[in-house]
Amino acid sequence: MERHFDDALQGLKNKLLDMGGLAEAMIHDAVNALIAHNPGLLEVIPAKEEKVNRLQVEIDEACLCLIARHQPTASDLRLLLGIAKINSDLERLGDHAVNIAGTVTRLLAEPQLKPFVIIPEMVKVASGMVKDSLHAFLARDTRQAREILQRDHLLNEARDRITLELQDYMARDPNAIARGVLLIIVARNLERIGDLAKNICEDVIFVAEGRDIRHGHAKPG
Repeated sequence: MERHFDDALQGLKNKLLDMGGLAEAMIHDAVNALIAHNPGLLEVIPAKEEKVNRLQVEIDEACLCLIARHQPTASDLRLLLGIAKINSDLERLGDHAVNIAGTVTRLLAEPQLKPFVIIPEMVKVASGMVKDSLHAFLARDTRQAREILQRDHLLNEARDRITLELQDYMARDPNAIARGVLLIIVARNLERIGDLAKNICEDVIFVAEGRDIRHGHAKPG
């Protein structure tokens, strides 16, 4: 019975990695379409979103089944709860990628407003946070999780920089307003992707230490 439980847990971890890889790819597809001015790169996103949604359902069902059948306690129960929470965060991450893709579709119908510098920087940070947070979860590496949490300020600062820069464009040229707003929306979605990576890091600490550090709290589990 224990071997079956361990094998099932490993299967869930593998599915989380698959979900994370798909969500990361969706982010890159959407932003690369903007930078390369290539709407064709957006065509693969709906199929990837469907796979992410399917994996979410499969993981949720498997978690419930394992809890019902094995009635895990302590660390195993925290692990399953962590998997379920990360599953939800990865699905939301995919939703943000879809939001970016929809915004990019509208941007590609207009002339480019400015060279893209800050948005590619944000993608690199956000994607790295997602990938590293999943690896921290698999390794239950709380040191890495806490390091990743510190990167969030980079996305916040980049979002603020691009917002101020675009506000200046819009103030000087009313014709830039629509495109400026859309680019701000892209930046805000990327910043929120970083927030979801932070959630995963908080789950790493919850699973490994039994501490809930959300909202600045650190309660023993």
